[in-house]
Amino acid sequence: MNATLNNFQSTIIQVSTTMRPFAYSLTKDIDDAKDLVQETVYKAFKYKDKFNEGTNMKAWLYTIMRNIFINDYRKKIKQNTITDTSETNFLINSSPLTAHNEGDKRLLMDDITSAIASLKEDIQIPFYMHYEGFKYHEIAEELALPLGTVKSRIFIARKELQDKLKMYAN
Repeated sequence: MNATLNNFQSTIIQVSTTMRPFAYSLTKDIDDAKDLVQETVYKAFKYKDKFNEGTNMKAWLYTIMRNIFINDYRKKIKQNTITDTSETNFLINSSPLTAHNEGDKRLLMDDITSAIASLKEDIQIPFYMHYEGFKYHEIAEELALPLGTVKSRIFIARKELQDKLKMYAN
């Protein structure tokens, strides 16, 4: 029992290090992404009795993370809704008087997506897998490539992306 618990804990800790990019893709904020990863790990430990041996731990944790994000989003929407008790009974979404337009971030993401899409497929696929949280050896196994080739292709992809996106460098 104790060995199983230690294995469970070490696996969660190991997988949690790869969850931050996914959390960031959901929240679009570094601090919120860290909080989401922390909440996911907390829920995993809290509901460890719900984990079935032999289940893909990474998929289980990512599902927990996605569900936490969705539930938090729904709570925020409900908190921002005011019920109007006048005769017309309208529901009004409360929002600031000025709209916060994050068009610059959208343009940046469009440029990044476009730059990644313009990479040659043989370097794009390993780079994207690494971005999604796969380890080098997992990518090598999946693509049936030597480990050094995977590392080299990811390095080349990063360099090409730096060149294509140098207008955003500080």
